[in-house]
Amino acid sequence: MPRRLFKRYMPDPESIREHKSLRFLGTLLHDPNLWHLNRHSVARAMAVGLFAAFLPIPLQMLLAAALAITVRGNMPIAVSLVWLTNPITMPAVFFCTYQTGAWLMDVPARTLPEELTWEWISGQLSTLWQPFLLGSVVTGLVLGALAYFVTMSYWRWWVARQWRRRKKSRM
Repeated sequence: MPRRLFKRYMPDPESIREHKSLRFLGTLLHDPNLWHLNRHSVARAMAVGLFAAFLPIPLQMLLAAALAITVRGNMPIAVSLVWLTNPITMPAVFFCTYQTGAWLMDVPARTLPEELTWEWISGQLSTLWQPFLLGSVVTGLVLGALAYFVTMSYWRWWVARQWRRRKKSRM
């Protein structure tokens, strides 16, 4: 079951509650849905984790944790999904989100120069930020919603399959 896979890698909830940098959250971390692995909490965590991952902001993990608390999703899964946009994958992901935003705004997308310099980036930033931000938000929303529904569907399929197997083995 997917639950076994997630449980193997999840941190202990007590150690997270006791962590000194998270003490400011107080009793908010005591909600059981933040730590349980059920279909709804995992699907919500997938949605908010992917949404936060595609936003080009610092402290994405903090945003994912706050959103997980708000929607009562599994916090470790939501926070760990933010690492899909790590320093290695970030250029490709952000280029794709910029292309998506440029397409949505119906503006021609800029091409990268032969040599990427800070002067080029700072000079083009005034025309790049709007399509980039729009593409990031839209991509995060779409992939978050898609992850939610795929997780819910997959979990239901898995449980139904397990029930069919048990029923066959009893006969």
